[in-house]
Amino acid sequence: MSNFVTHLECSKAGDCYDHEEINNLSKINKPLFVKYDLERLKNSYTREDFVNDFSSLPGFWKYQYLLPLKNKSSVIDLGEVITPLVRISKYENLFMKDEGRLPTGSFKARGLALGVARAKELGIKKIAIPTNGNAGAALAAYATASGIESFVFCPKDTPSINIKEAEIQGAKTFTIDGLINDCGLIIAKHKEKEGWFDISTMKEPYRLEGKKTMGFELAEQFNWQLPKNIFYPTGGGTGLIGMWKAFNELKKLHWIDCDLPKMFAVQSSSCAPIVKAFDQELDYANPWPNAKTLASGIRVPEAVGDFLILKTIRESNGHALAVDDQEIIEERDNLANKYGFLSCPEGAATLAGYNKALQLGLIDSNETTVLFNCATGLKYPMPEVNNKFNDQ
Repeated sequence: MSNFVTHLECSKAGDCYDHEEINNLSKINKPLFVKYDLERLKNSYTREDFVNDFSSLPGFWKYQYLLPLKNKSSVIDLGEVITPLVRISKYENLFMKDEGRLPTGSFKARGLALGVARAKELGIKKIAIPTNGNAGAALAAYATASGIESFVFCPKDTPSINIKEAEIQGAKTFTIDGLINDCGLIIAKHKEKEGWFDISTMKEPYRLEGKKTMGFELAEQFNWQLPKNIFYPTGGGTGLIGMWKAFNELKKLHWIDCDLPKMFAVQSSSCAPIVKAFDQELDYANPWPNAKTLASGIRVPEAVGDFLILKTIRESNGHALAVDDQEIIEERDNLANKYGFLSCPEGAATLAGYNKALQLGLIDSNETTVLFNCATGLKYPMPEVNNKFNDQ
């Protein structure tokens, strides 16, 4: 199998690292990006080759020419799919990309599938992750499938289905008093002694490569055009950064010739460090105190890739928006009651963000827009049913 990876590069300083070695952050503790020989790829294969040559592989694995695996045999097949674009019927040009159709029921399957597959190629035996739920479940599944030990640390108020899912799929699962960043501190403290590889969000190069496949799918689904706007529920922001990387790679290959989307980061108003930094025109976000939101997947008070999220928003002429938890629940219920679409709270947040952007005049309802439902709504608490039928 052809591999076009040349090196890893610090996303801030630009210095290079050997992609055949095990790496976490750069020397200045910033995320590393996988870099490809795009000129050689462009001269070797066409766009049609890109989507067809590995079409026998499941779902996003088919984009092998712009993925970092050395061997086709490294693919971990848990039944990945190209996730559908579901039209929200009230809005002619509004689509929900439903990531809940992926293995383990969330978009975390993308990043962890690639991260674990590459870890296996590098000979890693133990992997640890801090999580608000879905990432831990995805790590457990892919690590177990590849014969790697996994260790999952999550806040004790993580949705119980996520905790149980990680445990039953083979991870040694721990709950702690605190938030996801506290889980990360535990891993950092013990990883050398325990022999763990830290696969935290943006602390290694390969989860980003999995998440960028959302961008490849959108390009193919829109016939090599792109939507005008993308609304993304933003915690660590890997998908937002990854899609922007994907779009720019496709642009440099001349496989797309259209304007790139405006990228909108949506957060909860009770945990909105990116929104605050964007509004204050800062390059980095300050840690958010006392973070709390029922949309647990975006309860990230401090993101390693904060400067990359903010850079992506600004380069794309996008925006960062905060919505209240009450708005999130109202939109979740509206999606279910009016359109038959059961979203997760984080996915519902993007619809709330979309409506806010319309009100602020940031977008137009005639523009093609994609929202991201990052996980199946079945993983989250729903209202109790107390109706009793009187059969008289």
